[in-house]
Amino acid sequence: MSTKSGRVLLFNPRAVSNANFRIPNSILQIAASINETWDWVIVDGNREDNPWLKIKQYLDTDSFAYFGCTVMPGPQLKQAIPITNKIREHYPNITNIWGGYFASNQYEVCIKSDIVDFIINGPGDNAFPFLLNSLETDSSFEFIPNLIYQLENGDIVKTEKQTLVLQDELPRLPYDKLNDFYSIKNYLRPTHLGKETIAYHSSIGCPFSCSFCAVVPIFEARWKGKSAQKIIEDIELIRSTYGGDSIEFHDNNFFVSEKRTVEFSKLITPYNMTWWGEGRIDTIDKYSDESLQIMANSGCKMIFLGAESGSDDILDSIDKGGKQTGAQIKAFADRIGRFGIIPEYSFVLGFPGESESQVMKQIDSEIAFIKDIKSINPATEIIIYLYSPVPTQGSELYKKIVAAGFSFPSTLNDWLDPSWEKFDLRKNPLTPWLTPAMVDKVKNFETVLNAQYPTTTDAKITPLQTKVMKMVSSWRYKSGFFKFPYELKILQKFWLKYRQPEIEGFASE
Repeated sequence: MSTKSGRVLLFNPRAVSNANFRIPNSILQIAASINETWDWVIVDGNREDNPWLKIKQYLDTDSFAYFGCTVMPGPQLKQAIPITNKIREHYPNITNIWGGYFASNQYEVCIKSDIVDFIINGPGDNAFPFLLNSLETDSSFEFIPNLIYQLENGDIVKTEKQTLVLQDELPRLPYDKLNDFYSIKNYLRPTHLGKETIAYHSSIGCPFSCSFCAVVPIFEARWKGKSAQKIIEDIELIRSTYGGDSIEFHDNNFFVSEKRTVEFSKLITPYNMTWWGEGRIDTIDKYSDESLQIMANSGCKMIFLGAESGSDDILDSIDKGGKQTGAQIKAFADRIGRFGIIPEYSFVLGFPGESESQVMKQIDSEIAFIKDIKSINPATEIIIYLYSPVPTQGSELYKKIVAAGFSFPSTLNDWLDPSWEKFDLRKNPLTPWLTPAMVDKVKNFETVLNAQYPTTTDAKITPLQTKVMKMVSSWRYKSGFFKFPYELKILQKFWLKYRQPEIEGFASE
């Protein structure tokens, strides 16, 4: 262990509002980058009733010089901002370093807040230890990759992006040391996949450049994945040491390589573990039937897929990339279902339009398309989001939302407003082109849809409950009358628990 003068406190802010927390892979990746050279501790906001008390206890020892915090949009801001504020106020000599999608995409408001000293802009495997070494030796930061900071004159510096490193060459995550702070056994939570679900990152980035995706400005259409053999070695280590009967891959795009997916599927088959990942319809639709069957046989239970829209025009306007079409979305729902793999389609309703009537027409069209998907493959899980702008600056979509009058908060503390938390979870659009009537229609349709097709991700729902909800919702679903579905909301409040990937799945990292 190094004798560096300053210890490092790594903080994972609370990302979920319940007990469905996962292994904090993002902050643990940073820990791995300094594990052999720095003394570090980790505080997980998901495992602490009051993480500030734990952080204060550490900082009061006067042995820490650096505070590293990963920050995703949404719930993590509720802890990240106030705690970083307190550190600046009570421990002004501590250097505050932020990473994560929020810090990278909203870097100006973070840096100008005067509580964030540096931002790791993307992968920190090299940037974070390089920065610590520069701070220790009082040397220049300008040649450190993936870094954002502010000069004394107020200018913001963004250093050059580093090519994504080969994932197999990275050090293994220090699960043993994490277990010293928090029991890894308790991170293996019950999910729709199994009783002890392992959260794992097998790749980084995505080779596509959808204009509404938060990772595009960070990874710039680049992707690197671990080998199938490396994944199995890590899973076996966790499984044999701590437990685990299922896997959630929190990759932005697990299925980029058919060869890797098939090799992993073959290697994981003897373990009898179910698994889930996120991919693209047009990518996986290129897989052979043999590959899909191997995946199904290996325990692939469900795949999260960004359908986004049934309109080819909208798919083009949001720079979806690839060759995905509305017809393909329908055909793939049928094809993947034949292998017993559940497609988990997400749709985004409420993209900007030229007029209110056009936006409402788009919403009506998407509702009809979703009903078509359900008629093709009733097992398809449908996740509906209200459009929340996270576009790439300079894109046509970005120009549209700015022209429509949308803007993000101008100060960091403004992001603590509850309405912005709901915005980040795509529950409250805050967009000027979406009227209350549009939002109500989307939410009411979602209520009716979920009653007519109760989720398979909730093992507690009984056949009788399913039958009652389908019977009560049937007339609404067939007639298209979605207003005031209070009777269904009451039933769902007590009976249903739908997955919310934005706070409990891949986005929880």
